Amino acid sequence: MESIGSIADGYLLSTLIFLPLASCVVLWFLELLLRVFANGAGISEAFWKLYGVAVSLAGFLVSLEVWNRFDPASGQLQLVERVPWLANLGIHYYVGIDGISLLLVVLTTFLLPVILLASWSDIGVRVRQYVFFMLALQTGMLGAFLSLNLFLFYVFWEAMLVPMYFVIGIWGGARRIYATIKFFIYTMVGSLLMLIGILTLVYMHFQEFGVLTFDYIGFGGATGILDVPIAAWPEQDPWWSQRQVWLFLAFAFAFAIKVPMFPFHTWLPDAHVEAPTPGSAVLAGVLLKLGTYGFIRYAIPLFPEAAQACAPLMLTLAVVGIVYGALVALVQSDVKKLVAYSSVSHLGFVMLGLFAFNLQGIEGSVLQMVNHGISTGALFILIGMIYERRHVREISAFGGLAQVMPIYAVFFLIATMSSIGLPILNGFVGEFLILLGAFGTYPIFAAVATSGVLLGAVYMLWMVRRVFFGPVVHQANQRLVDLSLRERLVAVSLVIPMVWIGVYPASFLTPMDASVNALLARLRDRGAVLSDEVALDANPRGGQEIDLAGESEPLEKEPDA
Repeated sequence: MESIGSIADGYLLSTLIFLPLASCVVLWFLELLLRVFANGAGISEAFWKLYGVAVSLAGFLVSLEVWNRFDPASGQLQLVERVPWLANLGIHYYVGIDGISLLLVVLTTFLLPVILLASWSDIGVRVRQYVFFMLALQTGMLGAFLSLNLFLFYVFWEAMLVPMYFVIGIWGGARRIYATIKFFIYTMVGSLLMLIGILTLVYMHFQEFGVLTFDYIGFGGATGILDVPIAAWPEQDPWWSQRQVWLFLAFAFAFAIKVPMFPFHTWLPDAHVEAPTPGSAVLAGVLLKLGTYGFIRYAIPLFPEAAQACAPLMLTLAVVGIVYGALVALVQSDVKKLVAYSSVSHLGFVMLGLFAFNLQGIEGSVLQMVNHGISTGALFILIGMIYERRHVREISAFGGLAQVMPIYAVFFLIATMSSIGLPILNGFVGEFLILLGAFGTYPIFAAVATSGVLLGAVYMLWMVRRVFFGPVVHQANQRLVDLSLRERLVAVSLVIPMVWIGVYPASFLTPMDASVNALLARLRDRGAVLSDEVALDANPRGGQEIDLAGESEPLEKEPDA
């Protein structure tokens, strides 16, 4: 791949993060100039749509260059950039990437142009604002995945709420205001608890080292928040003063709402149902992954002993979410709400793998984040295509669609099989690794979770049978037109990674081997008791054990501010 490093001039991650938002601001400025000095109507809405697709596609190409430069053999953070911001307060613009965040970054940049292309005819009003909010949302999500300063992470974490709030609130359904307020309040409450936890960690770091910093990992030999020793079980202190447990719960609460885990999931079905198709696709495809990413990046590494102590609670909630989400999906009459509840079930599997505390479980969880983003994002996009034609989502309003829309039926069936984990498709690999890892540490939880695989097949296939097969009982369905060329391009682009990951998962597992081994080594060094030490000593795919003694020193030198 030809290098594009000269474009970013050493700031490749910053280019990736800010390209969507900056490009949109430039176009707004040009439109303002046209309106003021040319007395024109400004830039056409069609050009705005094309511009949005082009900019997001450019972001995907930049992410491929990041992948090209990434060294999968290293467990350290790479392509690091650090510039003083509020240096006297320990706040820096500090970003970097490892094998875990790499996959989620590429998922984000891959889905956004597909979603924008899929929604070409869905959004008919305020198109300029829609493109702006979607690209601003992309900047916020990428910034959160790449931040290495806790203040910077919190800024991006909160900034994501604003464009998503407007996407649902402006282009959503009849109950969009209720859904947006509920979404905003739930996430804000969790975020405030996380902020208290962040400030507590900063204060503890200052007490321990005499340096005020929000840096998660130290730079240039300095200490970071990850170096703060937090006593987990003080012998003489009462249970309520055990700081590591309470700090873990503060972070876990914020991330559990974002996942969302049972019983913090109630905002999700409303948000999905009322959101427009692109809002539902980006919410399921990327935004929910920031909750699971928060656990693997912050909550578990910062508080490993507390995470292990709370594992039975987290696994119980995960398994309940798996079964509950599947059972509730089984009785839904609205196809969009059915897929929304399936997300509660599928992300329960991700949490199950994370708290297995072994290589197979964690790698399976990261891969399943990607799989869920592709398959569920595809389902929401395909549902949006039929909704645009019929303006109904009730399963009973369909029937026999395979006769009048055979191409659409084929793509929908492939996405369904991906969602339920059919072998040779992506969903199977992630679920298999998760269950393999979970059986090694918590076999009872894994056995109960396996029922979720069966239930997932039941509710998805039952929905497919009622929507696509049998006679065409509604006259309105007889006149439906099959997928256009643009819609086929969208569907094909989503099917390709489903098959690719299912057939050759090593291409996605290998980049995160060293990073996951590094995480497990750090957990062991900080007091976690890993029951699967084989994951540290012998990587089944040839990865090597990583000594994290030098993790506090990123690969690149600090650029001049």
